[in-house]
Amino acid sequence: MPTITRVGVLGCGLMGSGIAQTAAAAGFPTVVRDVGDALLDTGRAGIRKSLDKLAEKGKLDPATPDAALGRLRFVTDLDALSDCDLIIEAITEDLELKNTLWRELDALCPPATIFASNTSSLSIAEMAAATGRPDRFVGLHFFNPVPLMPLVEVVRTVTTSRDTFDAALDFSRRLGKEPIVARDRSGFIVNLLLVPFLLDAIRALERGVGTTADIDRGMQLGCGHPMGPLTLADFVGLDTTARIADIMFEEYREPRYAPPPLLRRMVVAGFHGRKSGRGFYDYSATPPVPIDLGL
Repeated sequence: MPTITRVGVLGCGLMGSGIAQTAAAAGFPTVVRDVGDALLDTGRAGIRKSLDKLAEKGKLDPATPDAALGRLRFVTDLDALSDCDLIIEAITEDLELKNTLWRELDALCPPATIFASNTSSLSIAEMAAATGRPDRFVGLHFFNPVPLMPLVEVVRTVTTSRDTFDAALDFSRRLGKEPIVARDRSGFIVNLLLVPFLLDAIRALERGVGTTADIDRGMQLGCGHPMGPLTLADFVGLDTTARIADIMFEEYREPRYAPPPLLRRMVVAGFHGRKSGRGFYDYSATPPVPIDLGL
């Protein structure tokens, strides 16, 4: 089984920085690559804040934040990833953009380097086919916020070797995560079940079944969910939810995966959820209040 000692992360956004933080905190020297210094600075600041908060709450040893940051290197040069044993991609859900980077990295990295994508909905096999190492390509789907969420979906394609798959499982456990095995089908396990649930909640609101607050509260109190589906959609990002739904609908052609008209209109209007300050709730208020969507 391949030995993973040095990790590369493509993308320093919310997911990429979370993966990088988790790897560095677990003892892995980690190189984080993004296209601009401003993006890297934002990611670095977010990692520092997250590590400090975890240490303050007693979830990390007080020495861990400085030690983890010492293992992180932030770069804009793709070549800096060439000596990594494992490279995890966490960029926008755009297959061609991902494959462009995979082709470049395939030419830069030695044959033993394992490639992994954090995609939540795109085909791992289609990315693997863009490289000359389909046997060393695997899916590693983390969940937000990565430092706190224990789950990783490990996705083996028809071309992934057993050694690569075992190395991915072992790496996930060394991060302190709980891996589950998923087939290479859009949405894997969690989003295959979660996305239709979120879309159904939006359709229920659209049809006047209940108010935003009542739909969320009903699922919290009636089903024991920690947050309601509309709050969760805001947390995931309504633009992200719509994009994932489009990808899944393209694969399965089932109506339950089609984004509802209300969701599309909210995305066009810039209502992207918590990250934009407005979604199904207005996050400028404390606590957030449901927005009048004119339904």
